[in-house]
Amino acid sequence: MTARQPTQGNSTSTVLGRRLGGELTRLRTAAGLNQTQAAKVLTASTTKVAKMEGGWVPVRDPDIRALCELYGVHDLGRIGGLLELARVDRERRKAKGWWDDYSIPGVMQEYVALESAATAIKVWQPGFVPGLLQTPEYVRALRKSPAARVTMGSQPDEEFISARLARQRRLSDDPPLSLRVVIYEAVLRNFPGGAATAGDQLEELVKVADRPNVDLRIFPFSAGTHPGLNGSFNIISFTAPGAMDVVYVESPFVERWVEGGEGAAAYDELFEKIAERSLDERESVSFLRKLRKEL
Repeated sequence: MTARQPTQGNSTSTVLGRRLGGELTRLRTAAGLNQTQAAKVLTASTTKVAKMEGGWVPVRDPDIRALCELYGVHDLGRIGGLLELARVDRERRKAKGWWDDYSIPGVMQEYVALESAATAIKVWQPGFVPGLLQTPEYVRALRKSPAARVTMGSQPDEEFISARLARQRRLSDDPPLSLRVVIYEAVLRNFPGGAATAGDQLEELVKVADRPNVDLRIFPFSAGTHPGLNGSFNIISFTAPGAMDVVYVESPFVERWVEGGEGAAAYDELFEKIAERSLDERESVSFLRKLRKEL
C-alpha cells in the first residue's frame, strides 16, 4: 500500500497545504471559533475555509494575516512561519522541476518536489545508504535485490539512477540543503554487490561528510537498540526547523506523511536521541575509513 496525493475534482491536497491547514485549524479551535466565523472575516464561503484547512487550495498571505488577527495570534515568528509555508506550497503547486522529466512513482514524486524546496532534512536510515548519498554502482546493485525491488519501483535502472543523481544536486545548490543523517552500522556491513560496491560507496560517504552542509554520523552496534530500528524516516524543514516540519516515514509496502504537530515533534525527538547515541562526526569518518581499509 502506498500513500498518494488526495484529489478532489481539479484540486489536489498537498502535504504542505495540509500542514498549513492543520495549523490554521488548530489556531481556530484554540480560539473557540468555527469555520463560519472564519469565513466571515475573509468575506468568503465556509466551503473555502474548509478547503484551506484541508490543504485543497493555495492560501493567500492576506487571508493568513486576517485569520491570525481573528484567532488572536500576534507572534511575528509564528505568523512568519505560516506565511513561509504558504509561499512554498504555492510555489510547489505551480512549479515544474527536474522530476517532471522522470516517471517517478507514487508518493516519491511529491517527496522529491518537497526535498527540492526544503532548507534542511534529517534522515535516519537503518536499512540502506540514504538516496542522497548513494553511488550509481550502489543503486544498480541494490535494484538487483528482490527485497529492494519491492520499494524501488519498476523504472529502468539508468532512468532511476539519472533521477537519483538529479536529486543529489540539491546538496551543492546555492544555497545548499542542510543535511543531518544517521546511518545504522548494519547498512555498512551488508552492501549489495559486496566489496566491489562497498569501496566506492564508503569513499563517497567520507567525501560527502566533508561538506560543511552535511552532518553524517554512524549509529554503531555497541549503542544498543532503540525504536528507530523499526524503519527509516526523513524530517523535512522549510523554514526554521521545528514548528513547520513534515516527516516522511517509509517501510515495506507503506509510505506515509506525518504532517507536523505532536507527531512530527515525536520523530524529531527520536532523531535527536539517535544522534546523541551515535558516533560524532570525526569518529564516524574514522569508522568509515577503517571499514574501507578492511575490504
